[in-house]
Amino acid sequence: MFDIEEELKKLPSKPGVYIMKDKNDHIIYVGKAISLKNRVRQYFRKTNKTKRIENMVALIDHFEYIVTDNESEALILECNLIKKNMPKFNVLLKDDKTYPYIKINVKADFPDIYLTRKILNDGARYFGPYASSGSAKEMIDFIKSKFQIRQCKNFKYKNRACLNYHIKKCSGPCIGKISKEDYRKQINQIISLLDGDTIQVVKELTQEMKEASQNLNYEKAAEIRDKVLAIQKITEERQKVSNISEFDIDVIGIARSAIEVCIELFLIRDRKMIERHHYFFEDLQDEEDSEILSNFIKQYYIDSMLFPNKIMIKEDIEDKKIIEEWLSQQAGRKVEIKVPQKGEKLKLVEMAEKNAEITLKNKEGEKYSVIKELKEVLHLKKMPRKIEGYDISNLSGQYIVSAMCVLKDGEINKSLSRKFKIKSALDQDDPKCIWEVIKRRLHHSVEDPTGAFGSLPDVIFVDGGITQIKAAKQAISELKLSIPVYGMVKDSRHRTRALIDENRNEIKVSETVMKKITAFQDAIHDTAISYHRKLRDKQITNSALNKIDGIGEVRKNELLKKFGTISNIKKASPEEIAQIPGITVEFAQKIKNFLETP
Repeated sequence: MFDIEEELKKLPSKPGVYIMKDKNDHIIYVGKAISLKNRVRQYFRKTNKTKRIENMVALIDHFEYIVTDNESEALILECNLIKKNMPKFNVLLKDDKTYPYIKINVKADFPDIYLTRKILNDGARYFGPYASSGSAKEMIDFIKSKFQIRQCKNFKYKNRACLNYHIKKCSGPCIGKISKEDYRKQINQIISLLDGDTIQVVKELTQEMKEASQNLNYEKAAEIRDKVLAIQKITEERQKVSNISEFDIDVIGIARSAIEVCIELFLIRDRKMIERHHYFFEDLQDEEDSEILSNFIKQYYIDSMLFPNKIMIKEDIEDKKIIEEWLSQQAGRKVEIKVPQKGEKLKLVEMAEKNAEITLKNKEGEKYSVIKELKEVLHLKKMPRKIEGYDISNLSGQYIVSAMCVLKDGEINKSLSRKFKIKSALDQDDPKCIWEVIKRRLHHSVEDPTGAFGSLPDVIFVDGGITQIKAAKQAISELKLSIPVYGMVKDSRHRTRALIDENRNEIKVSETVMKKITAFQDAIHDTAISYHRKLRDKQITNSALNKIDGIGEVRKNELLKKFGTISNIKKASPEEIAQIPGITVEFAQKIKNFLETP
């Protein structure tokens, strides 16, 4: 048995990485330390800790550690372990892999250009990351249409050109219509364009246009003119900030709300802002900005091959020196983390923060209005970011099932829905069924918070009135938990009428919230009904076909595969049924007679 107090005494006063695990041996936190002994012991002392760390410590069953030679090695190991295991209580950059890049395989004779989400050390040129796949695809479409780069995935010499060549979307390298040198010239212009060096590209194209015009090749001159105008337009759209004194810098801004944290990242290359990205982090209300910034920088740049000369942030971070050393080692040149105090660099950080605030406000304006209102009208202590709703379905006490749906951040999340077969109630007793299913569901999170059911809900809604509410509260109480419960009641026309509490008080909500609750209740009801019908139909199907002599599993499956339901088999002619291998027309008639017998 792992004795935490005894194991704390064994910790060495050396640098390294510590790994916190729960009772199911899941990694829930990874950290690094100059002194493992001092750092790990801090978690188990009665000192001021953030709520997130308190929750993490409560789940620690045992820990492991890896000693390193220095703090730099510990930093790299920490980043890699976090990336691989995605521990629940670390500050996680979950979407760092979602941003696309434009790739040009410059080693090929006739390179193509395409979108990728992986950067490999393969000698290709990568450009990005782009804020979305849409913006990256727009750039690729623009380049292919203006520069007539090949469209095919695999290059092969051919005797006949494809359609793209005939509609002037490809220069025809596969049929020898363009030399490697001229094609490479096109690729070099594209690389300059993606690097932001549009001045040189426009200069070269303008010269080509003049030469074409002098040679009376007005059609080619017009094509080049259109290309120049398109490049100038896209340059104007991308050049959001210009005349910045620094060549290659990243600027990071941070903003908070009651729900989440937003980080805004500006990428400035060749004195121009070429890209901006934003990232969102949840459940970090008690975390210091410096800690969030430190974790963001480590996770963002761990796989990067595009390092700036400087990273601008609003305040110093604890690991600044060691992170700078690591970044410089990764980049093969000096990379600094700066906290500007005045001038244009400070204005850039302030602009990044302002944009982070706007991004956060825009995101939460509509999406979180529902949960903000519910927090207020239900007098909740925290935002109801995860609301679970339950309903029971049965037919005269048979095939009793329950469905659970989840309202996550104000939106119905279908992937989190769950279905249950009721085990304890043998008759039509909705309160008893509610008690059973909620106790079973909550027990999963109590036993394994990182399991399939995830974290506990902030609020529970049950389909029904006071008896269902009391049954749910009893289940919660038996597990020694504290989760608010409300009922969703319907009118005589079976439409959602109101949200009520345990004292039958109706909760007044806006029309928007009422529509959301109605949709939520309908989703739960539909899930329960569909599951109930599925079980019932399966039972009816099995019982009917299994009683026919000569029908085994193979023939039963073939019949259901062809006709779908018992009803369709009844409607089919003996000749249609006899199309199943091994079934004669006479046997098909026997099947129909059996199924049609009351």
